[in-house]
Amino acid sequence: MRRTDIRPAATGVPGVGRVLVVIPTYNEADNVGAIVRRVRGAAPQVEILVADDNSPDGTGRVAEGLARADGHVHVLHREGKQGLGAAYLAGFAWARKRGYDAVVEMDADGSHAPEDLPALLAAARHADVVIGSRWTRGARVLNWPLRRLLLSRCGNLYARLALGMPVADATGGYRVYRAGVLDAVDLESVCSQGYSFQVELSRLAHRAGARIVEVPITFAERERGDSKMSPLIVAEALWRITGWAVRDRRTAVRQGWQGATTGRARWP
Repeated sequence: MRRTDIRPAATGVPGVGRVLVVIPTYNEADNVGAIVRRVRGAAPQVEILVADDNSPDGTGRVAEGLARADGHVHVLHREGKQGLGAAYLAGFAWARKRGYDAVVEMDADGSHAPEDLPALLAAARHADVVIGSRWTRGARVLNWPLRRLLLSRCGNLYARLALGMPVADATGGYRVYRAGVLDAVDLESVCSQGYSFQVELSRLAHRAGARIVEVPITFAERERGDSKMSPLIVAEALWRITGWAVRDRRTAVRQGWQGATTGRARWP
């Protein structure tokens, strides 16, 4: 018999339905227990999937213990470290197979405050995608050095201008996706990681006509463990954003020329 002192989950979130919070982990043994407990306390209606990339520090074993104690916590063991994007795609597939109505992306390191989750879920009642934004009015970013602040602000400005998306925090990784959006976009074509993964999904959702809203959050730098950010992740994001922008411009020009010959010109 399972025993837990955490409040049981209800049948779903009003106006949203069954919600799965996907938390990718790699060497997060010191953080995963606390973040799971905070999620269950802040939003007891949701369920949680810890997607662990065979962490050598035993994160998967810690997650299994959490799942044994609470029937609304699940664990997806993956073969090895394959990157953030691949972990989320695996989590999306797990959720879609089991009929969840919405999926939440959340980091394991505590930078995404579970206490902000109810506000994101409330916004999801009337939106297809909700982004917990660091760069919209009312948001706060704590304990970040100036270099990280400038990198994120400039990177998001570049993504917004290059791709024509009305999104202030396209690289933000605290999100809610309604199931209909995940069904509408071509997830099998996604191969990005890190920052560029979030930008790519923003782009695909925007191009699919999804209603995207941003909710201000409090974002804090991790207190324990090592950051997964690296110069390669930043370089990948800039390279991919530029490639998508060039491709979109070429498509727009081609459609414009075709429309000009038929009298139905189309421009973005």
